Amino acid sequence: MRRPRRATLLSALAVSLAVSLTGALVPLAPAEAAGATLTVNAAQPFRPVTHVAAGGLYGLAENSRPADSALLPLKVNSLTQPAPGVGQRPNGQPPGGDSLLVAPQAIRVGAGEFVRMPDIYPNFPYQWVSWDDWLAKVNTMVRARINATSVTNVIGWELWNEPDWTWNTSAAGSFNDGWTRTYRAVRALDATTPIVGPSISYYNRSWLSSFLSSAKAAGTLPDVICWHELGDPTAIAAHIADYRSLESSLGISPRRIAINEYAATSEVDVPGRIASYVAKFERAGVEMAHRAFWYEYGTMNGLVVNNSQPTGTWWLYKWYGDMAGRMVTTTPATQTGLDGFASYDSTRKIVNVVFGNESGTNTVRVTGIGALGSSVRVTLQSTPANGRFTAVTAPTTISTSTYAVSNGQISVPVPNMSATSAYNLVIQPVSGVPSYQQRYEAENAAVFRAQRLTGSSASEGGYVGRIDNNNGDHNTDSYVDFVVNVPTARAYTMTIGYANATGATATQGLAYNGGAWTTVSYPPTAAWGQFGATVSTTVNLRAGYNMIRLAKGSPSFGGGTGYAELDYIQLT
Repeated sequence: MRRPRRATLLSALAVSLAVSLTGALVPLAPAEAAGATLTVNAAQPFRPVTHVAAGGLYGLAENSRPADSALLPLKVNSLTQPAPGVGQRPNGQPPGGDSLLVAPQAIRVGAGEFVRMPDIYPNFPYQWVSWDDWLAKVNTMVRARINATSVTNVIGWELWNEPDWTWNTSAAGSFNDGWTRTYRAVRALDATTPIVGPSISYYNRSWLSSFLSSAKAAGTLPDVICWHELGDPTAIAAHIADYRSLESSLGISPRRIAINEYAATSEVDVPGRIASYVAKFERAGVEMAHRAFWYEYGTMNGLVVNNSQPTGTWWLYKWYGDMAGRMVTTTPATQTGLDGFASYDSTRKIVNVVFGNESGTNTVRVTGIGALGSSVRVTLQSTPANGRFTAVTAPTTISTSTYAVSNGQISVPVPNMSATSAYNLVIQPVSGVPSYQQRYEAENAAVFRAQRLTGSSASEGGYVGRIDNNNGDHNTDSYVDFVVNVPTARAYTMTIGYANATGATATQGLAYNGGAWTTVSYPPTAAWGQFGATVSTTVNLRAGYNMIRLAKGSPSFGGGTGYAELDYIQLT
C-alpha cells in the first residue's frame, strides 16, 4: 500500500526506470517500435488456467462492494485484505475491508484471502507502539480468525507489509528477529494457515538473502514468498529467475510466489500495460498476483465503478476469466513492448489471446492449431484505457474474419493499435463451438487445501487430488469451487469425472449458490490418478454465473467419507 505522495513519485519513475536485480534503479529502453510480433504456441501448454493475476489489494469492502455480478466473471483468484478489527485508514478513508467481514462475499466468488496483519494499525507507514502491544494484537487477530468458523478461505497470514521501509528498527529491533518472533506467535495459535512474506516493496536480492538466511536458521521460512512489482513489468522475469537461483543457493526448497501488489498508479488502469504484467506473471510461474491499491477500496482496484459497472480494464480481466483449459506459451520479441498471454481449451477447441502494450500495426502469430481444422474464425476485440471512473459497457469488436490454417498456424495483423488499449483474439473452428462452456476442469477451479496434479489420462492433463481434510475445523476444510456460466435457468445434468482407489464408495458434499447440501457418491475405481469413471447428479442453476462447491469438509456439511480425486465437471 502507498500514500499518494509515494504514488506520484513512482508514477513519474515508472515511465523511465525499472528495478534491477539488486534493487537499484536503471534506465528503461524505449518501447519496441511498431511492427512487433507476438508468437503463441497453442500446442505448448505450461500450466493450468488459474487466473493467477486476477486479484487485488483491498479489492473488497463490507456490504458486498463491488457487487458479485461484477466479480464472478473475473474468476477472482485471491485477495489481500486488512486484518480483523482493521484500523488502517487507506489514503484517509475510514477503516474498511476487514478480511473476516468481506469473507462471505469472497467465498461466494471463489477467492482466497491473505490477511495483512499490520493493517490493525490506523496509520501508514505503520507507527510502532511496543512488542507487548503488537503481540497482543497478533493474539487478538488470530483468535478472531479461528473463532470465525464459517470463514474457510483464508490462505495466508501476511505478517508485515513493506518492512524494507515501514519497520521501525530503532524501536522494534531488527526485522529478521521481529519476523521470527511474530511467526512463532502466530504458529502458537494456528499451526496450519500458510505464512506469507516478507512483502518487500520491490525485488532486492541482498535484502532477501539476509532475510531468508535468518528465517532458515530460525525455522521460520514463509510458506509463500512475497514482494511487490510496482514500477514496470519488464524486469519481472529476471527477478523471479534470480529469486529461484537465490533460493537454491541457500538450500531452500521452492516456495510459492505471490506478488500481492503490482502496477504503478500510471499503469494500473491501463489495460495494455496490465496485459504485459499478466503475461510475465503467468510465464514465470507466479501463483498469485494482486492489483495494487492506490485509490478507493472496494472497487477491485478501479475495475468497477458505481459498484457494478465495468471500466475499460475490467474487460481485460473478463477475457482472462473466460480462459479455460491450459495456459499456452507466448513469446514476445523482447520484455518491452508487445506482450500477451493465451490459453487453449481443447474440449471446446478455443484459443484465447489477450495482448497489448504496443502501438501501430503488429502481428499475432498463432501456431499449433491444426486440431481446429483447415480454416478458423478469428474475432478481434479491444478495450480502452478510460480510467477508473468511466464505465465501458462492452468491448469494441474490431473484426470477425476467416483464416486459412497453413502448417497448423495463422498470422493475424492488428492495425492501428493503441499502446494503452488491450486486445482479445478468439480463435475457433469455422464450424462453431458449443453455445456455452460445458466442461469445467477441476484444476481451473478455486482449490482450497487440496492440490492440483497432472495425469496423462486426466482431461486437459490435470486434476485435483488430496481433497483430504474433514476434521471438524473449517479453517482446514478441503473443497473445490467452480464458477460456471450457463445460458438459461433450468435443471442441468452435472457429470463428474473422478478417481477413487480406496476400494469402497467415497462421498463428498455438493452445494451451489449457497444452497442446501447434498451428497455425491463415488464408487471405487482402479487406481489413483487414472480417469474415465463418471457419476452424474442434477443441479438447478440460475441463468448466468453460479458457484458450485464439491467438498470433503465445509460449514453446515457433516463431511465426506473416504477419498476421491476430481477431474472435471460437465453441465448438459
